[in-house]
Amino acid sequence: MCLIAIAIDSHPAFPLIIAANRDEFYNRPTRPLEFWQENPDILAGQDLQGGGTWLGVTRKGKIGAVTNFREPASLVSRGEESRGRLVKDYLEGDMPPAEYLAEVEKNKESYSGFNVVIGDTGRLWWYSNKNGGIVRLTPGIHAVSNHLLNTSWPKTEKIKRKMREMISNSPTIDPYEVLDMLFDRTPAPDSSLPDTGVSLQWERMLSPVFVASPDYGTRSSSVILVESSGRLIFCERTFSHQDGEPLPEDTRCFQIQPS
Repeated sequence: MCLIAIAIDSHPAFPLIIAANRDEFYNRPTRPLEFWQENPDILAGQDLQGGGTWLGVTRKGKIGAVTNFREPASLVSRGEESRGRLVKDYLEGDMPPAEYLAEVEKNKESYSGFNVVIGDTGRLWWYSNKNGGIVRLTPGIHAVSNHLLNTSWPKTEKIKRKMREMISNSPTIDPYEVLDMLFDRTPAPDSSLPDTGVSLQWERMLSPVFVASPDYGTRSSSVILVESSGRLIFCERTFSHQDGEPLPEDTRCFQIQPS
């Protein structure tokens, strides 16, 4: 996952809204959103190479998501652990979120740079092994891409603004409208691009909310809506790519009433 927007207690009917895009190489084997055969309690897509997931929930209302931290100067992974397993292990376990992240922090050198957001339908925490602090997310709209929480990159500022406008203008939230919002391929102007150590060409290519290139880009868009009743709606739209041109392939929606 390379872009996550989170609205907490910002809409009267939906105390939690999560909108996210997963960016990855097109040839990395992936299973789309579904309840896992090996653990039917988990609803998530699955990275078949690393065994983890980028965004998932459980029938009890646990939530987890992860993004990579862009650090091109360190192309060799510091550890052997897949960052997607941070989410998988949390969803499969019984440890409270803050306690789990404290354990992750003890082993942070086992992973290349990451951001992880975990919790449940009522509260979320964020941690990055590039920051050194465990943070409980406050009410409001947050975003994280491939830097730290709420870093002011063009795509994070844009998705927060779009989320704010959608919430202000809509008495309800249509998950398909959120998915459409995530399909924004407009690149940022060069004057506002961050300098993360990659080439200007790559900065331009990575700057939109939705990324597309010949070999790498947004593989799926996801939305999680938690209603005031507690019901959770999870939708994922996957994309195929022909010469870097994204084509909507499938949209799946599931509903959970956490026990």
